[in-house]
Amino acid sequence: MSVDTPAWVRDAVFYQVFPDRFASSPRVAKPGPLEPWSAPPTSAGFKGGDLLGIVERLDYLGGLGVTALYLTPVFTSASNHRYHTDDYFAVDPLLGGDTALRELIDAVHARGMRIVLDGVFNHTGRGFWPFHHVVEAGAASPYRGWFHLDEAVLSGERHLRAYPTPEEMAEIARLCEAGTPSGLASQQVLGYRAWWDLPALPKLDTAEPHVREMLLSVAEHWLRFGIDGWRLDVPEEIADPGFWREFRRRVRAVNPEAYIVGEIWRVAPEWVSGDRFDALMGYPLTEAILGFVTGRHLDRRILGFHHEYTEHVRPMDAAAFAARLGELHGAYDPDVVAVQLNLLSSHDTPRFLTLAGGDRASFRLATLLQMTLTGAPCIYYGDEVGMEGGPDPDSRRAFPPDPAAWDTDLLAHVRGAVALRAARPALRHGSYRTVAAVGDCHLHARTLDGETVVIAVNAGEVEARVAVDVPELFGRTIVEERWTGLGGTATVGEAALDGPRLSFTVRPRDGVVLATG
Repeated sequence: MSVDTPAWVRDAVFYQVFPDRFASSPRVAKPGPLEPWSAPPTSAGFKGGDLLGIVERLDYLGGLGVTALYLTPVFTSASNHRYHTDDYFAVDPLLGGDTALRELIDAVHARGMRIVLDGVFNHTGRGFWPFHHVVEAGAASPYRGWFHLDEAVLSGERHLRAYPTPEEMAEIARLCEAGTPSGLASQQVLGYRAWWDLPALPKLDTAEPHVREMLLSVAEHWLRFGIDGWRLDVPEEIADPGFWREFRRRVRAVNPEAYIVGEIWRVAPEWVSGDRFDALMGYPLTEAILGFVTGRHLDRRILGFHHEYTEHVRPMDAAAFAARLGELHGAYDPDVVAVQLNLLSSHDTPRFLTLAGGDRASFRLATLLQMTLTGAPCIYYGDEVGMEGGPDPDSRRAFPPDPAAWDTDLLAHVRGAVALRAARPALRHGSYRTVAAVGDCHLHARTLDGETVVIAVNAGEVEARVAVDVPELFGRTIVEERWTGLGGTATVGEAALDGPRLSFTVRPRDGVVLATG
């Protein structure tokens, strides 16, 4: 099956917003006390960020070069991250409700930007009204088939235990340690299957026709409301390819250019073969970039808190990095690679700068790679001003509203890298090839319609002298891009290349961008 990915994503620079933590508007009334904005975040605390706060900061995002927003969940929920959905058809009042989303979508579209929402369709929150109906009515509830219930609940012999005692939680833990499959321990003890045996997250039964139709209607509803795509939470947990094929058909019938991206942490070409998703979140690339650019600065203690990174992030030289890029590119159709969501941090990981031990050079090198490799870059809110944060909830700190708290040098670097990508079509639409990978210096080239951009990244601690053949540049005038970047020095100057040989130097922990004039 051929792939059909939305063309606009190739030109996009995404910005991921955790709505409770980005910005708060006085136009959204708050019902009571909130966790102080500047205090360290807690797992349960609400800081009061909202959607109108995002509207009021679109000038900032536009100045950064952002062209698309990805918002973590916005629907009603009793959790600050809102992955515990109570009502899929209503925006949380704490965020400003449906009217705030309407204003945000209209303001985003007026600027030529796009907006993608987070869809959590595998599980709900305990406050989801059909689940609450089963809690109250038990076996008599017509919604009993919407969830995976224990036979004793279905026969009316027992009720659900949605708020378990410490002893019941201990029994779930004991069953899990004894090898009971994920979800079945909660079903046995609480009467219903919960995602990862977390009582607050009842798992939906998507095989039930009414559940299936409800979820597909949610996807259609918000697309008609004006969103431009869906990021899908833990889609592998819905082990039913037919559901996602129907999801794609229904979504594309409403908006043929809608972007569908799945949260899958591994290389998984079967999910993007044309019948389900357009792209995946590029965590394998994130892991490779971490392993290459951080070097001795990688904080292994922080790394150890994240099970995926602990398993997959390894120090690598330029050759190993190039090999990994080759694997990632080779695993997918080129049209899929072009729209993969390439990120350095997210709400599910420690922040990149913290993983890099606070080393700014690591982040600058990573950003240069992110903005020049194939795929759609995604900036996690605040990374661009030097925000740090360890494991959840620390990676979800509130964005500092006072520019005096920002790392303005880092911000200028990110703005420059985004501007470089916007100015050079080859970086968004061009072919990719590795030019050289020697020691800790990696060179890649992007080429489109005679335009070639060569990017050199030296992740090492000593100067790299580069002499490579780049036939694409033969007879062309070569310039070093000045984009408030890292400041590497090219020896070629602004002169026509007499032969295929390109020679220049790259300072330690630095980068150079050369392009045809």
